[in-house]
Amino acid sequence: MEEYKVTVATGTSEYSGTNNYIYITLVGENGESEKTLLDNPGLDFCRGAVDDYKVCSPAPLGPLLLVRLEKQRYWVEDNWFCRYVIVEPPGGAAVLTFPCYRWLIGDIKVEIREGTAKKLSDDTSLLLAHRKAELQERQTIYRWCVWAPGIPKCIDAKTEADLHQDVRFDNEKRSDFERSLHYALIELSLKKLAIRFGRSWCDLDDFKRCFWKLKSPIAEYCMEHWKEDWFFGYQCLNGSNPRMIQRCKKLPKNFPVSGDMVQGSLAPRTTLEKELKDGNIYLVDYSVMDGVPPNVIRGKPQYISSPICLLYEHPDQGIIPIAIQLAQTPGLDTPIFLPKDPPLAWLLAKIWVRNSEFQVFQLLSHLLRTHLFVEVFCVATKRQLPAVHPIYKLLAPHLRYTLEINCRGRSQLVSPDGIFKRLMVTVSCFPFLSGLSNKLKTREELITLLSVVIFTSTAQHAATNNGQFDWCAWVPNTPCTMRHPPPTDKDAVTMEMIMDTLPDVSQTCLEMVPLGQYPEEYFTEAKAQKVIDSFRQELKEIEDHILKQNEGLELPYLFLLPSRIENSITI
Repeated sequence: MEEYKVTVATGTSEYSGTNNYIYITLVGENGESEKTLLDNPGLDFCRGAVDDYKVCSPAPLGPLLLVRLEKQRYWVEDNWFCRYVIVEPPGGAAVLTFPCYRWLIGDIKVEIREGTAKKLSDDTSLLLAHRKAELQERQTIYRWCVWAPGIPKCIDAKTEADLHQDVRFDNEKRSDFERSLHYALIELSLKKLAIRFGRSWCDLDDFKRCFWKLKSPIAEYCMEHWKEDWFFGYQCLNGSNPRMIQRCKKLPKNFPVSGDMVQGSLAPRTTLEKELKDGNIYLVDYSVMDGVPPNVIRGKPQYISSPICLLYEHPDQGIIPIAIQLAQTPGLDTPIFLPKDPPLAWLLAKIWVRNSEFQVFQLLSHLLRTHLFVEVFCVATKRQLPAVHPIYKLLAPHLRYTLEINCRGRSQLVSPDGIFKRLMVTVSCFPFLSGLSNKLKTREELITLLSVVIFTSTAQHAATNNGQFDWCAWVPNTPCTMRHPPPTDKDAVTMEMIMDTLPDVSQTCLEMVPLGQYPEEYFTEAKAQKVIDSFRQELKEIEDHILKQNEGLELPYLFLLPSRIENSITI
């Protein structure tokens, strides 16, 4: 009789444990062990437990291929989350780890493979059949769906409740998310109540009445400096959407800015033509907004623009805006706003640029280019790659919880009945261009693709997501909607016009796993663990370097500290 030592680890989140019956069978090249009930004295499979058992086989099993887990109901149904199974064969053979990281729901039988990464060509006939069965099951669970025309396909789930438990938030994450949302909505209601019984919404300082509780040092700094040209330019480079700014060597034909117009904004003894040649002129062009239909809020039309903004890298002031046109087509009703114009006219022009920034940042840079882009790879990975595949093991930590947060976004935020239904333009109006080939021909192309997916789900999402409250909390700096059309007469701009254009109060008040940390250990090989350790060390060195670079800065940029970058898109 052969005796195998088996270690079974239960999940660490709430409700991971079970009081149901758990059976195990070891499957080797030469046969199967006895089906064994895992039952020690006392309680088994408690939350976070790591329990040891003995499994017997009448004959040697040979190299182990699979571990079969079975859960059967005892009195009441009690789901179980299994982290992994470790098997120590008799005779001093190598200890084997079988990663699981999945829920066993109902009376169910699950077969898991040893953790060494394997490609299709590495499998025997038995394992090929297991691989095929695993993918067939996954393809019935994770189905494609078209949410809106013109944007990437997504998971077929109307709400997060339709998702399989394996891709849902764990209980702590769900509680934290819903508590934060509940707190924000309560504060929104309190702000509305306080303002409704307060004085009228007359000037920019009135926005301070909805700027309490949820603050940050950068948001408060923004409130104090948002009108200043240098701070406007700073946000083009260091805000939540630094992808828009481009160096300009030649002015667009539809943006007729002359040297005389901007001469007063340039340094002494230089010209616009010279600065263009020297690479000190930049352009932010929101042409993607041109033709996008505006929204309607409570029966009142909202307005959008497609501005073009010219910026100059001033030797003393940094990057500053020097000309703004609020539409793509120049004309008498589309003046070019300049810093020398009446101060309120110049301020309103900058506000319009920041409104376009909000639309493009939230829907294109944030939603489309991170959340929805990564969701495509979530669904494709689940449907096409078994858990033993090396690419599945590589991507899985960076796809964690993304399907649920995206489902919540579609059902709770940007749906017709969502919280933000009145704030932003229609998502499907924006083009989605991934720039990726639809066929991989070389190893290098595969490496590039995987790098893009991991970068997008970690650093890129952190860059767009982590600072959005800081830059958007002070509403005049980044208004979510505009209630009047762009001005056509510079001299007609008044504070009353600005206040009537900015959002009203009803439109205004609106568990982290860091990069390099893997609570679910899909890779079990020593070589892979060595690579992970090296990666963590590099991240520590990068963190130290970023902190040193930001020492003494009045406005530090810390959004891309590795410790602040989540391992996947979960918010």
